[in-house]
Amino acid sequence: MKMKLYRHPLSGHSHRVETFLSLLQRDYELVDVDLMAGEHQGERFLKLNPFGQVPVLVDQEVTLSDSTAILVYLARKYGPEWLPSDALAQAQVQKWLSVASGEVAAGPGAARLVKLFGAQLDYTAALSKAHKLLGLLEAHLSSRDFLASDRPTVADVAVYSYVALAPDGGVSLENYPKVRSWIARLEALPHFLAVRLSPTAQA
Repeated sequence: MKMKLYRHPLSGHSHRVETFLSLLQRDYELVDVDLMAGEHQGERFLKLNPFGQVPVLVDQEVTLSDSTAILVYLARKYGPEWLPSDALAQAQVQKWLSVASGEVAAGPGAARLVKLFGAQLDYTAALSKAHKLLGLLEAHLSSRDFLASDRPTVADVAVYSYVALAPDGGVSLENYPKVRSWIARLEALPHFLAVRLSPTAQA
């Protein structure tokens, strides 16, 4: 039976999971959730995720929400090479998963919500957080190809989406060559699904 991924096409959190399913070459069906029409707050969807958020993955008897949790589940079940079992290596991956849920979401993720969707958030603060994050990533990637290991892990997949989509929020990547090289490195992986920027995005 095919897995089902409930998503919104513009959601970076959904993109993380869709990309990872593609990298793992798993057979899955996409189910679009119309956020603008409030479908995510309807009774049917809330049975899948009471928090009313995408993405949601249904894998036979398993129904799982939260993109980070889904990445960990998929890696453990279908792609263990993407999530190291060694204690320290796994901790390094977890650190970047936390960054994806924290600094990435609050910086480039929030700036994008303001610019594309008119979210009532502090754009100046989001912009500041985005550039602080990108500076840290630039320094971290100055001596390595991937975030948590010498090979790509779910940490890279989790952080990639909203960083690559940063120009959608008016956050330029021009001054971060190491970050741009890391993005290109990931997008060159077989079956990786690159994000699509809005036509008006800043380079």
